[in-house]
Amino acid sequence: MENNRFETPVTVKSATEGSTQLLRSAREASDFLLNSWPGKRSPKHREALQACHDALAGDKPAMNARRAFIAAAREVNVFVSDKMPA
Repeated sequence: MENNRFETPVTVKSATEGSTQLLRSAREASDFLLNSWPGKRSPKHREALQACHDALAGDKPAMNARRAFIAAAREVNVFVSDKMPA
């Protein structure tokens, strides 16, 4: 079983205006990076995608993917929160 779940989910703005999306794992973050990414595919985007891939392969911890994803999400202003939802 893959252990790529994030200890704390990441909330991002989704493609639908005004709504948010909760990402709970490296797989969900990878899907967002590949299918819902609003900005350019920058070096931070590529790093986040690689970190998610590494977590899914079991080569690196999901925490690394989460950290890289947050850095990329901040860059394109889709990051909302990395705290547990109330």
